[in-house]
Amino acid sequence: MCLKPATSNKGDYRMADEGEIANILADRTVAESIAQNAKLLSKQANKPECEDCGLEIPQQRREIAPWAETCTECQSIREQRGKHRRVAY
Repeated sequence: MCLKPATSNKGDYRMADEGEIANILADRTVAESIAQNAKLLSKQANKPECEDCGLEIPQQRREIAPWAETCTECQSIREQRGKHRRVAY
């Protein structure tokens, strides 16, 4: 449990309630997610080559979609292939 100073007395501590603990954990989870996404975007920004064809992804595409792993042509091919895949039920 987390101890927090009480608002009335400086030396007085109280136990954090479940709601406060949930908020603290949620804030921590969001902060970790933001850090992880920033790291991923930074990694992608340093990788200007298309994963499929190996050619350079144009700067304009990297600025608009920093998470892009493929050039626009290869991405179009991926999307076309995805439309024709059958889903097994």
